[in-house]
Amino acid sequence: MRSEPIIKVENVYYRYPPNIWALKGVSLNIYKQEFIALLGQNGSGKTTLAKHLNGLLVPTRGRVLVKGIDTRKLSVAKIARIVGYVFQNPEHQIFAKNIYEEIAFGLRNIGVPEEEIEDRVREALEEVDLRKPLDTNPHFLSTGEKHRLAIASVLAMKPEVIILDEPTTGLDYKRIKQLMEIIYNLYKKGHTIILITHDMALAAEYCERAIILHNGRILVDAPAREVFSNIELLAQSSLKPPQITLLSIELNRRGYPIPRDILTVKEMADKITSLLKTY
Repeated sequence: MRSEPIIKVENVYYRYPPNIWALKGVSLNIYKQEFIALLGQNGSGKTTLAKHLNGLLVPTRGRVLVKGIDTRKLSVAKIARIVGYVFQNPEHQIFAKNIYEEIAFGLRNIGVPEEEIEDRVREALEEVDLRKPLDTNPHFLSTGEKHRLAIASVLAMKPEVIILDEPTTGLDYKRIKQLMEIIYNLYKKGHTIILITHDMALAAEYCERAIILHNGRILVDAPAREVFSNIELLAQSSLKPPQITLLSIELNRRGYPIPRDILTVKEMADKITSLLKTY
């Protein structure tokens, strides 16, 4: 039997002034140690929904419960101990004079003792593999290092859930793989990861559950493999499956014994290798 959800979203509506409804009756549960892709075109409501999960926004109607408590009754600082949010642009999150102070800031705000702060700072930097002197000015870091610092700042708060808004923006392929392996390791260690992304191949490779928003409503909330192999469903929100999945669907259509729901190049290579051995 599944445990109680960490986050429960109940029939949430949200209106931006003057009368723009960004969310329309959204309901979902978020559980411990899930890796979730939050998908949709620009304006679909995914970032608005994500900001409800950690109290940055509160519903116009409906409610969001974090550990059973309505977010209206909790400060953002208290919610941040449970649900961390890493913004798309690390420049919007980084402001301190050095790496140490950047990570320590949030900890001081919630009253963590100074002796514990140092341990948490070092632990968070180790988790994201950021090996720089603690007095380094964050603005001298590379884009990839800034992304990792932003994650470390959230990680030091020891949240159960980490929301990442387009964390690979501005990174090359090598840096994307490095960052996603760090994020995946956090998931394997017990964190719930919510990944907001436009990169369908990336989401297909790492996520186990996919939620697609369209015009402020949930179009689908299902296992990632089921979602990414459904061309018709994705087309409703102007999304396309990963290229490798399109290839598997086309090969299957032509009569080859290839499953329609292959999500990664490795899966395709393994399947083709297995088939070749039978000939």
